[in-house]
Amino acid sequence: MYISFRNSPVEESRPSARRRGVRTVSSTVVTLGVVSLLTDISSESVAAVLPLYVTGYLGLSMIAFGVLDGLYQGVSAFVRIAGGHLSDRVDQPKWVAFGGYALAAVARVGLLVASGFAAISAVVTLDRIGKGIRTAPRDALITAASDPRRLAASFGVHRMLDNVGAALGPLIAFVILLVIPDGFHTVFVASLAFAVIGVVLLGLVVPNLRTRAHTARRVAVGDPAPQRTPFDWAVVWRRPMRRLLAAAGILGLVTIGDGFVYLVLQARGDFAAQWFPLLYVGTNLAFLAFAIPLGRLADRVGRARVFVFGHLGLLAPYVVATLAIDDIAATLLCLVFLGAFYAATDGVLAALAAQLTTPQTRGTGIAAAQTVVAVSRFGAAAAFGVLWYAVGRELSLMVVAVLLVVAIPVAALLLRPLMVPSAVESV
Repeated sequence: MYISFRNSPVEESRPSARRRGVRTVSSTVVTLGVVSLLTDISSESVAAVLPLYVTGYLGLSMIAFGVLDGLYQGVSAFVRIAGGHLSDRVDQPKWVAFGGYALAAVARVGLLVASGFAAISAVVTLDRIGKGIRTAPRDALITAASDPRRLAASFGVHRMLDNVGAALGPLIAFVILLVIPDGFHTVFVASLAFAVIGVVLLGLVVPNLRTRAHTARRVAVGDPAPQRTPFDWAVVWRRPMRRLLAAAGILGLVTIGDGFVYLVLQARGDFAAQWFPLLYVGTNLAFLAFAIPLGRLADRVGRARVFVFGHLGLLAPYVVATLAIDDIAATLLCLVFLGAFYAATDGVLAALAAQLTTPQTRGTGIAAAQTVVAVSRFGAAAAFGVLWYAVGRELSLMVVAVLLVVAIPVAALLLRPLMVPSAVESV
């Protein structure tokens, strides 16, 4: 299923088409991007008001909110491999992803009636389990629907649409609360509506690309019954994937959450403090600008190279946030660099993991890489909170910057065999 902006195989074989260098993506990728856009509007509109709702409207303590935030950040990491593995086992990536999206939509219903800590915790946990289940099967669908030579670009398009939703969600919540003070339940109703539309779109429009059969047809067109190769865990843990998981884990251990950077900026002066709720929107807008160009660059010069050196975009805000420069300039620079960092690493990591595994293990491989990153970043955030308490905000940020300076070349050394475009295709 492809829309008109993708050339047919005959057109792609013509010299004129190759000279024009037309950049194309599958309609399935675009539709999945729209599903993610709608779902992110739903989730990010809730995330934007949850701190105020929990501590102000419900009157719960900051300790309670801290527990909820930990659940929000960490629960999905522990079910991603299960979701990816289930998708590989049953070879039904669409319907496994559908289950995850539907579970998150059900959680939105719970927000309309939950009013205590236990109920809110259950709702947040259910929502994050849904996210963990859907992520790897969805990325496996993107891989199956994409030209392998343009895989990072396809992920870039998807992540761009995803972050449009991440930017719109807080804005919609902001407008609702501006018009209706204490209109939290109106935000939750709007969130539910967007989630349901996304689930319906996925169920009715996105094709169920069986990743094993789909890939087999690309290798042997016309084969009516491609052989199904059994799942092999050894593929997920073989040497190229071990290198990727190790490098991603090392870099994740020195990746602190955006919120810490924003808090440092807030302490600098009035600008970041005044616009604090919209700093996340600024980072997402920067992501939108960089997602497709950096995806194309990764396909051209090497995905591992862009993934590793994209962490320079993370090092920059660590340094800028502690420099004695104008507050407005420091804030804007940090948002731009953070957006570039996510554009160079998020979808590119998924594309790299997909290419290092087989169609039978693709969902599990993508989930394994994403889980390593999520768990290591969770540990980094917890450790940084202790470091901040012990030595102060600026010094703690400088310590992490120094550690990142060391981690980047170590990761580059680990991924050196994968640093060129042809390396991934040959493993």
